[in-house]
Amino acid sequence: MHKSYGVNEIREMFLRFYESKDHLRLPSFSLIPQNDASLLLINSGMAPMKPYFTGEVEPPRRRVCTCQKCIRTGDIENIGKTARHGTYFEMLGNFSFGDYFKKEAIAWCWEFLTSPDWLGLEPDRLYPSVFGGSDTTPADDEAFAIWTRDVGIPPERVFKFGKADNFWEHGSGPCGPCSEVYYDRGPEYGCGKPDCTVGCECDRYIEIWNNVFSQFDNDGQGHYTELKQKNIDVGAGLERLACVSQNVASLFDLDTVINITNRVSAITGATYGQSHRTDVSLRVITDHIRSATMMICDGVLPSNEGRGYVLRRLLRRAARHGKLLGVDRPFLYEVCATVIGENEGAYPDLREKEAYITRVIRMEEESFAKTID
Repeated sequence: MHKSYGVNEIREMFLRFYESKDHLRLPSFSLIPQNDASLLLINSGMAPMKPYFTGEVEPPRRRVCTCQKCIRTGDIENIGKTARHGTYFEMLGNFSFGDYFKKEAIAWCWEFLTSPDWLGLEPDRLYPSVFGGSDTTPADDEAFAIWTRDVGIPPERVFKFGKADNFWEHGSGPCGPCSEVYYDRGPEYGCGKPDCTVGCECDRYIEIWNNVFSQFDNDGQGHYTELKQKNIDVGAGLERLACVSQNVASLFDLDTVINITNRVSAITGATYGQSHRTDVSLRVITDHIRSATMMICDGVLPSNEGRGYVLRRLLRRAARHGKLLGVDRPFLYEVCATVIGENEGAYPDLREKEAYITRVIRMEEESFAKTID
């Protein structure tokens, strides 16, 4: 059995590991995108790095690592109903701007995941995948060779997937194959089908790491040319790694998140794990108050448009679920202190802005209560 690490421990361990590989540790960028009209909110570790990848802006170093705060609200209706959906999450990333490439990225990924000095996961539970090729782009034989020859994974344990899973592109521009790593959580998480394996939609094999090899330029017409400067963009979900390390079923059972739920339980009187209906409400409140606290800290204010509307919607959904649990007064602002306590080690500005964040949430709760009345 591997050792269990807390969310805050894993974040720090990852950044320290890549610092030992000559990466410059950068703080998380703001959730509000800078000079990027294509996004309402930062939704991935590489999103704020776009100017470095395109060459518009000179990066502070050719190798950097971050833990990036992210918000995704595309599947907001699933929050609380499933174990894996959350609106706020953190993405661990290591990036190379024309420096190292596949060989190093894969070797370090494996070292971090399996070395007893680092995360120490069981190697026989890990399954890499590589791009298996398509009509327009050749298979990534290079990555396959690195996994099998250099890392020593038996060829039958390296899965080859198509463009939908293992090729990263976003319209025209830089793109390339990717190599993911899946963790086998065991048959108790599986669907029970005899052909269940890596790539199955059930919860048994979960992707915990994605190495993106940015090596081509797509002209938008489906023609791919090799990039002069090849880049590495790695994303590993902090919460997913923590779920695997702590051997818990969902992000809502992680150490830093369950403490928030416990605070919500203390206020509402609803106990987590007693009924599906109250669990959904507790999870919605926990998830949304985490997101709202982080967004307000980064300068988002509730409003009726854009990112302000995303924040307003999250706070109002959380307040509504409080009502479903029988709470008829503003209470979300009381949970802020717990969210801040769990996250201030990595994000000290949360503590500095605690009074402000609390006030913004309370005012929004009060105005929503008036609207309902």
